[in-house]
Amino acid sequence: MPELPEVQTTVTGLSRTIIGLKIMDVWTDYNSPYFKGSHTIKDPVYYTYFRKEVIGKKIIGVSRRAKNILIHLESATHGVVGNTILIHMKMTGHLMYGDYNRTDPFNRFIHLIWTLSNGKTLELSDMRKFAKVTLLTDAMNNGSMTQSVHLKGLGPEPLDKKFTFNIFKERLHTKPHGKIKTILMDQSIISGIGNIYSDEALFRAGIHPEKKVSDISNLLLKRLYEVTIFVLKKGIDFGGDSMSDYRNIDGERGKFQGQHQAYRKTGTPCTYTSGTGKNARKCPGIIQRKVVGGRSAHFCSVHQKFR
Repeated sequence: MPELPEVQTTVTGLSRTIIGLKIMDVWTDYNSPYFKGSHTIKDPVYYTYFRKEVIGKKIIGVSRRAKNILIHLESATHGVVGNTILIHMKMTGHLMYGDYNRTDPFNRFIHLIWTLSNGKTLELSDMRKFAKVTLLTDAMNNGSMTQSVHLKGLGPEPLDKKFTFNIFKERLHTKPHGKIKTILMDQSIISGIGNIYSDEALFRAGIHPEKKVSDISNLLLKRLYEVTIFVLKKGIDFGGDSMSDYRNIDGERGKFQGQHQAYRKTGTPCTYTSGTGKNARKCPGIIQRKVVGGRSAHFCSVHQKFR
C-alpha cells in the first residue's frame, strides 16, 4: 500500500501538472453491488452524482492528509475551494497523468479517467480495485472537512513542523501495552506510516517490532522519533517505494526500495553498524520475517533485541 512518501510524491507531481485545469469528463468501470450506498464512485448512483459535481470545475489545489490525496475544486465563488475529490490509493492504486509510461505492466489496470481541459487525462490504475474515490462537499470544506467520515480520527502528520518528540511520545503512549510495530502503523495514532517505513525506522532505532511501547526507554523513543522522520523524508527524496506496484504520475518507479535495510530483506546479513571510526562494529545478525498484528515485520534479532 502506498504510504506517506508515495502519496506525497503523487501530490507533488499533481501540483505541478493539473492545477488550473478544468475537468471536462469522467469515465469509470468501477461498479460493484457490494458498494451500494457507500458514497464512493463504486456505487453507480453515487458515481452519477460525483460526475455531475466535478465536470466543468477548475482544479485549484492538491494536498495530502495521511494517505489520502485531496484534489480541491473551485466553487461558484471563484478562487475559493468548493468540493474536494478524495482519493485513497489503498493497496494497488496509483494516479498517472498525460503521456505516462504505458510499457509498465502495472500501469494497465485503468478503472477511472478524468479528461482535462488541456486534452490530457488523469488516470487511476488499480490492479485489485481496492482504491476509494469520493467527494468532500462544500459544506465539509467550510471548516469541517477533517470531520468527514473519510478523514475523521486520523492522527497527527509526522512531517508537520509542530510534530515534536513530546507529541510523538504522547501519541504512542495512548496505547502503552501495544506492540510498537502495530502502534506505528495505527493511523489514529500517527498518520501515514505503514509496513515499509515502520520496518525501516525500527531497524535504524534498534527496537524489536514486538516490544511494548511502555517497555521502550525515553532514549530509544527519541531515537525512533528522529529516524522515523528521517526515513519518511528519505522516501520522498527517492520518489517513493516501488518494491511492489506503486508508480508516480509519469508511470515510473520510485527508488526507495534500493535503500531498504530491513523491509523484504529476509535471510540477508544485517547492515547495521554501531559506533564510529575504529570503534565501528558491524552487526552479525540476519534479517528475519515475522507476522506481528497480522502484518509482516522484517528485523534483526541481534541489534533489535526483544529484551
